[in-house]
Amino acid sequence: MAEYMAQGRSPEVLFWVGCAGSFDDRAKKITKAFVKLLHKAQVDFAVLGTEESCTGDPAKRAGNEFLFQMQAMMNIQVLNGYEIKKIITACPHCFNTIKNEYPGLGGNYEVMHHTEFLNSLLTEGRLSVAGGTYKGKRITYHDPCYLGRANNIYEAPRDLLKKLEVELIEMKRCKSNGLCCGAGGAQMFKEAEPGDKEIFLERTEDALETEPEVIAAACPFCNTMITDGIKSKEKEADVKILDIAEMIANADNL
Repeated sequence: MAEYMAQGRSPEVLFWVGCAGSFDDRAKKITKAFVKLLHKAQVDFAVLGTEESCTGDPAKRAGNEFLFQMQAMMNIQVLNGYEIKKIITACPHCFNTIKNEYPGLGGNYEVMHHTEFLNSLLTEGRLSVAGGTYKGKRITYHDPCYLGRANNIYEAPRDLLKKLEVELIEMKRCKSNGLCCGAGGAQMFKEAEPGDKEIFLERTEDALETEPEVIAAACPFCNTMITDGIKSKEKEADVKILDIAEMIANADNL
């Protein structure tokens, strides 16, 4: 973004990479797949690079409002300094925080989740996709909490899967009745509390009941938790966990 500013240019969108997409080895693959699609669609985008910091979501969910506001204000200062208008992110946590909580602190932007943005690129004809690799495969989709229940985005991810011509099998708990993967609310970063079953195992069992070949996700945290669930069930050889952006990028025609 600094290079754009130096050249007196402004990008069509800012891609907010997020902590997971920047540092987690598994989530980096999602970032690369999404960037591949942005290039394919000839989207003029920029990133903040080292100027991007955590949105503050984990701090806020864990109850540290002071730290959240410090992190948010730093980001808002950077974003407003670059006069950013439109932000795309592949993380529902970043998406929810920037979209719904930054405006109260002076950060007003148009914010889209990557599934919404990819869907709009396909609708506008800037990107094309055919079933290819995934045509006819049994796929189930897990609704991330901060995408689904928090922001009512249920159809964009499913529309993308339908464009891949998959056989979409819904879990018994889906859409507004979906179950958390167990990572939200900063639970990702703490030890489990007393109980007889981990949430991620419960959710993995929901997914496995559909007998899928692929579990589609749209959040790096969900991806991590369900991957852990699949490992604990020793189903790694049978079931893949993929972000929808990876599935589109991996389809044969790209």
